[in-house]
Amino acid sequence: MPLRSVWRRIAAVVIKELLVLRRDRLGFALLFGMPVLELLLFGYAINTDPRHLPTALVVADQSRITRTVLAALSNTGYMDFAYRPATESEANALLQRGTVQFVVKIPSDFTRRLVRGEHTQVLIDADATDPMTAANPLAAAGPAIEQALKRDLVGPLESLSGREDAVDLVLHRRYNPEGETRLNIVPGLLAVILSVTMVLMTALAVTRERERGTMESLLAMPVRPFEVMIGKITPYFAVGALQAAAILVLSWQLFDIRIEGNPGLLILGTALFITVNLAIGFTISTLAENQLQAMQAAFFILLPTILLSGFMFPFRGMPLWAQWLGEMLPATHFIRTARALMLKAADFDDIAAELAALAVILIVVSALAISRYRLTLDASAKPVG
Repeated sequence: MPLRSVWRRIAAVVIKELLVLRRDRLGFALLFGMPVLELLLFGYAINTDPRHLPTALVVADQSRITRTVLAALSNTGYMDFAYRPATESEANALLQRGTVQFVVKIPSDFTRRLVRGEHTQVLIDADATDPMTAANPLAAAGPAIEQALKRDLVGPLESLSGREDAVDLVLHRRYNPEGETRLNIVPGLLAVILSVTMVLMTALAVTRERERGTMESLLAMPVRPFEVMIGKITPYFAVGALQAAAILVLSWQLFDIRIEGNPGLLILGTALFITVNLAIGFTISTLAENQLQAMQAAFFILLPTILLSGFMFPFRGMPLWAQWLGEMLPATHFIRTARALMLKAADFDDIAAELAALAVILIVVSALAISRYRLTLDASAKPVG
């Protein structure tokens, strides 16, 4: 009899917890949604060996051997010759903006010097801000060219066939010549740290008011929804600014990573990014019914931010649908902005598109946050009974 009573009490507690889970629809969905999201992202979206990378061609020699060299580079599967700028300066501008990953240059005397047995070159400029993206294509280029030229170096040129010095492949790893991973990681960490802290802190803002019973005080105040929103996120904006300053100073002192571009543009981009994340956190706080739900929803957003923004894995290595999702994340655009300003000495034209994207995301998220906050006020203002 006592044992039966114990099992009855345990069963009653189990049923009670199941009822709580059923009522907590958002939390229940997040509990199952998080592992599914992780499985999809790691299984389909993550690729550490990206291929078909956009490449610009500056070719001043139009011979059969030149076409063989270009075909060899294309057949590696790493380079997609999507751009043919008229001049080297145009090609360098594409590389500076991040539009292309590589620039292949073949001089006008390439074939003539090769036929004469003189020193000839193929030049490849690579955007090496992400060493993982550039490493494999550059490693595959030399052997591919050597193998392809064996078919064309016949007759009088047969003596050059199989020689590693028949064509000198000159590789320029731009913006990160030594391929140091920290140069790529530290600017990305600035985005990730700000995302985690800003979203989490503000995600608890309204839910904390509701759980502590102080929502009524807000309702009694003669303030508009956008005024409450601005008032709540302003202190956290100051915290984010201090965090960003600390990260930049430490990256300079510890890793010798300086701001090569305009510091004012980095301040502008950082301010936009912090504000966007605060607006996202505020929106989450209006959706969640308690602080636990707010934290779960925040992590549900932060996981794609870390995986799909180009912070940990090459952005161009992801499938197209994952890149579309990544473009919707503010961290994606801020990471590009931070890396361009800290490593490439970019100017406003180079990052204008990324700043515009952050501004659009800010407008959309702010509008959603204000509309959701109005609904929260209306729901809280309803009499109980």
